[in-house]
Amino acid sequence: MLRFFRIQGGLIHEIQSTEDNVLQLLHEADWIDMNEPNDEERLQLQSLLSTDLPESNDVEEIEASARCFVDQAGIHVHSLFLSQSEGRHRTTTVACILQKNRLITVREGEIADFRLLRMRARRAQIAVESPAELLVTLLEHKVENHADTLEDLHRQLEGVSHLVLEEHETELDTVIEKLARLEDSNGKIRLCLMDTQRDISFLLRHLRTQHEYAETLREIMRDVDTLMSHTTFLFDKINFLMDSTQGFINIEQNKIIKIFSIASVVFLPPTLVASLYGMNFKFMPELHWSYGYPWAIGLMILSGFAPYWYFKHRGWL
Repeated sequence: MLRFFRIQGGLIHEIQSTEDNVLQLLHEADWIDMNEPNDEERLQLQSLLSTDLPESNDVEEIEASARCFVDQAGIHVHSLFLSQSEGRHRTTTVACILQKNRLITVREGEIADFRLLRMRARRAQIAVESPAELLVTLLEHKVENHADTLEDLHRQLEGVSHLVLEEHETELDTVIEKLARLEDSNGKIRLCLMDTQRDISFLLRHLRTQHEYAETLREIMRDVDTLMSHTTFLFDKINFLMDSTQGFINIEQNKIIKIFSIASVVFLPPTLVASLYGMNFKFMPELHWSYGYPWAIGLMILSGFAPYWYFKHRGWL
């Protein structure tokens, strides 16, 4: 799907496209956003660029030389963005191609940053003067979205912390699953932030003649550094809660083992008494006692109560 945007009066506006004006908009649009393009759309854009568009495998390359480079088509920045599907966060790489008079983005799937940018564009809330400034604004929105997501993760982590440390009837297996999911999301955010640091460093080198964007890029870099510290804090908190949860699980298991251990010790003396009087020897003094049976029962009760009283007295129960 192709979406077209134009910069007018210092604001970005979305242009509605039809089958008749697509070729015209390809040449006139200041921003072309390509989401899951079909073969026809790829051919149309490749003819405009005079070069091949990156395939999905090329976009996902992790080497810096493959993700950020300059060629005859323009400045290429392949940046990691955060998306969400089925309640889990995942990373999606967006290929950004910055030319002198346009910005082209190629991506797979819907991403919250682009959806928010389109919504603000419809309300005339995105002030830009050039495609280069639009790319800087896109990175700025990306970092803001990461900050919002980290705040949401922190709130979820506070809820899990309450379950672990204050609730007594918590299903600890469920808590471990929640912590694992939060750790995975936090790791993906950190990966996106590290990738953004690399993108900004690359743009600072290749946009050094455009001094008006340098300070904004440095401010974004400072925000990224702050968020990186926050992800470290969240990792530490997640590890603490994971260790606490496992400790509580061990305590519960130890309580169960303790009950079985005490039960075995309590029933061991009565079992010994019953075993003694269950032997089939001919000469046993108590065999012909009138009160032999009550004597054996009482002795078993007393021998069982004695270790129980001892454990209670020592504070082990």
